[in-house]
Amino acid sequence: MTSHEDAEAYFATRLTYDKKRDVLWQTLTREFFSQYIDPGDTVVELGAGWCDFINNVDAKRRIAVDLWPGISERVGPGVEAMVSSATDLSGIETNTVNVVFASNLLEHLTHEQIDELLDHARRILVPGGRLILVQPNYRLCAKNYFDDFTHVSVWSDIGMSTFLESRGWQLEQVQGRFLPLTVKSRLPVSSKLISAYLRSPIKPLAGQMLLIAKA
Repeated sequence: MTSHEDAEAYFATRLTYDKKRDVLWQTLTREFFSQYIDPGDTVVELGAGWCDFINNVDAKRRIAVDLWPGISERVGPGVEAMVSSATDLSGIETNTVNVVFASNLLEHLTHEQIDELLDHARRILVPGGRLILVQPNYRLCAKNYFDDFTHVSVWSDIGMSTFLESRGWQLEQVQGRFLPLTVKSRLPVSSKLISAYLRSPIKPLAGQMLLIAKA
């Protein structure tokens, strides 16, 4: 997606509001991602969309970045909205961010755009700051990967790991099987089930991967 119009069309077709995401991200943030975020931190979410992650983060400063103009209406109290491309973070000061987070974003970008994003992320992160990525893992979901017409690049846990390392990032954690591909199913979504899934060594229907890297 390269324009506000593209973003509007995407949200109208592929990313309509789903209350299941509220339950999912409240639980994920509380029971998993909170271990990487301190209350005094500054956290930036790229491609924030409905702001399911950033609205649930406990941090001193929270910034949601997205091309979609509607993001300004979705940010929670105290969350800053930045209507901008994830490849242009010039509005954020150098070495001021502790965590840069993105979920289901990089597959919508070309390799060149991802390089730009990573350069910006490295600039705004404090030394030792973290980049946290949740991504569809092509190795696990090849059959459905291109059901989303805006997917332009293909990533697996192995490919993304080596790509980040080749750009000088230090991998801290890689989970090839992290979450199911989507909440758009008949399966129930509850905090208890999500908690159990996170703790389980077996991940049925997994299609999303997790990568955490340090600048």
